[in-house]
Amino acid sequence: MTEHTHGHDHIHQSHDAIIKRLKRADGHLRSIITMIEEGRECVDIAQQLHAVEKAVCQAKRTLIQDHIDHCLEDTVEALNKGERGPLEAFKQITKYL
Repeated sequence: MTEHTHGHDHIHQSHDAIIKRLKRADGHLRSIITMIEEGRECVDIAQQLHAVEKAVCQAKRTLIQDHIDHCLEDTVEALNKGERGPLEAFKQITKYL
């Protein structure tokens, strides 16, 4: 198994920014839960949920694009050696775009 298929030891430059973005979205989501518990207007809640959804989607997109940028070279190298594992891993992540 290559380093790319392990969950750990696989940190890209953008990961810190993604973590910050997700922590903000996490706080935002908690405030939305409070809004629902307090019986706030559905339209306000929907608007806030939409904002969190967009933030999470953007974090996901950044993560995947960064992964593709960093791993494409390794995948091509592996293919030249006849290894197909990295290509399969590469195909797998693109399903989440």
